[in-house]
Amino acid sequence: MRNRSTTVLTRRHFLGGSALAAGALAAPSVLAQTVEMEPDVSTTVQRNISSFRALDWQPYFADLDNGAILVDTTSRALHFWSHDRSVYKLYPTSVPLTEDLTRRGRTSVVRKVEGPDWRPTPAMKKRNPEWPDYVPPGPDNPLGTHALYLSWTYYRIHGTHDTRKIGRRSSNGCIGLYNEHIAELFGLAKVGTQVLLI
Repeated sequence: MRNRSTTVLTRRHFLGGSALAAGALAAPSVLAQTVEMEPDVSTTVQRNISSFRALDWQPYFADLDNGAILVDTTSRALHFWSHDRSVYKLYPTSVPLTEDLTRRGRTSVVRKVEGPDWRPTPAMKKRNPEWPDYVPPGPDNPLGTHALYLSWTYYRIHGTHDTRKIGRRSSNGCIGLYNEHIAELFGLAKVGTQVLLI
């Protein structure tokens, strides 16, 4: 129900904005007056968007050979740059639940799997003995539709069928994306793409 309400609100703003833009073309003074009457929302939304912003690759990577992925665990964002600088993507992510599950540093994509299966790590089974030993590909799989395996054992950038996890501390160490975002990133990243988690 919440999503439907949000969609309706967004459509109303879109339609209202389109009508406003059309009116502004005819009478620029209408636009100026309307903008002045809009409430100042910068203080309410700044906290939500201030960390989720486009970044330049150069402070983080010496080059873009094979492309580059930067995961910012603080802002819960994944940045991707293609090797020729023609593509830049910014995705919201889930990040590890706790600091002790969070790994930072440089790694790379060593394998790409569409329709991954999943086995909990020994540490996960110890914390959650009720979890199954194996989950095949499909809607119950916690890795979603695609996975980029990193050179660090057990660490992946993957999708999730549980969209509530995105934007939160909700993983056991991996970086999660919406399935449609990991599918796009899967097509852009290569085996050998450099990855930095900060």
